[in-house]
Amino acid sequence: MSIAITGGYVVPVDGEPIDGGTVLVDDGVIVAVGAQADVDVPDDAEIVDASGTWVLPGFVESHGHVGVAEEGDGWAGLDVNEMTDPNGARLRALDGINPDDEGFRDALAGGVTTVVVKPGSGNPIGGQTVAVKSWGRTVDDMLVRQPVSVKSALGENPKRVYGDKDKLPSTRLGVAAVIRDAFTKAQDYRAAREWAARESTPFDRDNTSEILVKVLDGELPWCQHSHRADDIATAIRLSEEFGYKLIVNHGTEGHLIADLLAEKEIPVIIGPLIVGRSKVEVRERAMRNPGILARAGVEIALTTDHPVVPIDFLVHQATFAVKEGLDTETALRSITVNPARIMSLDDRVGALKPGLDADIVLWSGDPLDVMSRAVRVFVNGRSVYHFDEAANRGVTVSPFYQDQH
Repeated sequence: MSIAITGGYVVPVDGEPIDGGTVLVDDGVIVAVGAQADVDVPDDAEIVDASGTWVLPGFVESHGHVGVAEEGDGWAGLDVNEMTDPNGARLRALDGINPDDEGFRDALAGGVTTVVVKPGSGNPIGGQTVAVKSWGRTVDDMLVRQPVSVKSALGENPKRVYGDKDKLPSTRLGVAAVIRDAFTKAQDYRAAREWAARESTPFDRDNTSEILVKVLDGELPWCQHSHRADDIATAIRLSEEFGYKLIVNHGTEGHLIADLLAEKEIPVIIGPLIVGRSKVEVRERAMRNPGILARAGVEIALTTDHPVVPIDFLVHQATFAVKEGLDTETALRSITVNPARIMSLDDRVGALKPGLDADIVLWSGDPLDVMSRAVRVFVNGRSVYHFDEAANRGVTVSPFYQDQH
């Protein structure tokens, strides 16, 4: 089934805007983007009149806890941290996601169609992250890629969690040691596995070391929760010691060493921004920080760290960052193409261009204007959300009862 979204102000993000453009979708994939006269629309295509709207790719939240930190469910819906083992590399966020979490409906209302769901920061090594769409009946239906990266944490959180248990790690020294020990063991495991393969001898597999070997081999990046500049420096030190790809997550004091991050080409997923300074390591939290990083040449993505900041406020963080010095083009890229590229999802999402998933959002105006709203959302070419003007509320199509609107 073909769908032609026509007449809107099309913002591909990874290309120049097109006034009165057309986005053609077939079987859930974008097949053409261009001026109306340049796109051959099949006679049997469903026409969506987007006149008066801005047409953009769905936003990408590159660090959230939707579905594993369910809203309003308390203990029963809290599956974000398995704080019983400092090394949780074998744990998968995928296995804890509830697709019926209210956060996914909020995501659609905010134009967010892809979320990288991550374990929390209670452990030095939290587990495997997963990229999912914001709509679906089961997490398997929503899946974009698994795993996407491995989540790790430095700083206050893991030392507090295990310090309260009176066990390692209770200091920054101990947190770094847990990570270093885990990678050293994974190196030994890889060597033993290779020897067993050469000698054709039995080998006992270990799920924890298996995933860390993928990090060592460059198959998966390392998403490092780190706020303070000294913790970011430790993250860099560890990554260079073991040779893995580092992505700084949060990076509250990243602007203090922005030149170093730029020189080493380390991306930063920065945020959340619309929060109070709840602990010592976020004292430098400021709306101006994304702009400082970007001007230094650091590739940035913005994050709400949902539910710390509601996921539908992702675009508002971009707006506030622009107010404090971030240029508008980078702001828009920081919630679309940048997070998609940083998390190696840019072959699927993050822009409007042929070959990518048809995750498309129609906005009432410029999304960086706080008065604009998402009026219609398509995920994989399917219309799953619209704003009901008469009722003054958003309406999400239920993936469980898909005939209900």
